[in-house]
Amino acid sequence: MKISEFFNKELIVTNLDAKCKEDVFDVLYKKLYENGFVKESYLEAIKKREKNFPTGLQLNRYNVAIPHTDPEHVVKPAIAVATLKNPVIFKNMANPLEDVEVNIIFMIALNESHSQVEMLQQLTSLIQDEKLLEEIARVNGGEQIIDILKIRN
Repeated sequence: MKISEFFNKELIVTNLDAKCKEDVFDVLYKKLYENGFVKESYLEAIKKREKNFPTGLQLNRYNVAIPHTDPEHVVKPAIAVATLKNPVIFKNMANPLEDVEVNIIFMIALNESHSQVEMLQQLTSLIQDEKLLEEIARVNGGEQIIDILKIRN
């Protein structure tokens, strides 16, 4: 399955004014839940997992976080996206003692654990493309982000 098939314009929030990562989790969870992608238990599970296994990635100009949790909290697979007005702090995946100022969040909802590795590989190649991240950070609206991702995928 191509990664672009996991994105849905209803699950994308651009220029979100969030104070902390929990604000982002709340907004993206609400989108996922209202559109039937995740169970009620997903929000608590994602917050708990993030505490134990941070997902902030220190890249170049645009830092990214890829929060995700176990398949039992997911109804059908999707990736919710938020671009932020101002960065929020996540702990660094590589060194949990370090803070990372994150600009873009890809919140992953997968209902099969074996699909996680392939999806993360595809997502990793996307987020290593700084030009792509810059385009995503600049646009307004989910439709434009979907178009950018489909061109690249």
